[in-house]
Amino acid sequence: MAILDTEAPLHEAHRDNHTHRDVNGGWLRPAVFGAMDGLVSNLALMTGVAGGAVSQHTIVLTGLAGLAAGAFSMAAGEYTSVASQRELVEAELAVERRELCKHPQDEENELAALYAARGVEPHLAREVARQLSRDPEQALEIHAREELGVDPGDLPSPLVAAVSSFGSFALGALLPVLPWLLGATVLWPAVLLALIGLFACGAVVAKVTARTWWYSGLRQLVLGGAAAGVTYALGSLFGTAVG
Repeated sequence: MAILDTEAPLHEAHRDNHTHRDVNGGWLRPAVFGAMDGLVSNLALMTGVAGGAVSQHTIVLTGLAGLAAGAFSMAAGEYTSVASQRELVEAELAVERRELCKHPQDEENELAALYAARGVEPHLAREVARQLSRDPEQALEIHAREELGVDPGDLPSPLVAAVSSFGSFALGALLPVLPWLLGATVLWPAVLLALIGLFACGAVVAKVTARTWWYSGLRQLVLGGAAAGVTYALGSLFGTAVG
């Protein structure tokens, strides 16, 4: 009995603490892609221009222009993408709502068949479908989840996605420009700060994924560094050819 008494609380504690990460990524995707894109694209843009042996003023102007253009582009793209996705889902929900009004019994039978196909006894599946179909809004929510894989009450916001993308891109794109704005006259401080930022972003992303922080951070650092190195080489080549 003593063993059972000590094991039961452990089982209860494990069950109470059983949680999952946020896998929907509603906030994570635009924020992470915005910051990474801002860092990599502006770092690559500035190193490419710097490779052409241009003036410090030109490099800073290029970085600021890249920040502004990229941030607005990301925001517009995210807004359009999420708005289009939301409109498509809302159109499908309207179709489902009409079907529930016009053919409630057919929809109830469809729901029962779906549960039965998943292993629920046919009689129980019909009873569950009947009870869940009493409330039209609840029935719509269930059909949307089962057939469309969406939650009608938790659709993504185009405005949130746009603002998140704009802010995160601008923040990421600012890092390569910041040393120049603070008085740097050579390229390496901007590259170093941007690479640190890439590693930090990758490490933060690892907090909501199954990867270790150092692996995720190194992956982003290597990818961003490779992009900067290639564009610098191309900038040097083009600068020599044009010059």
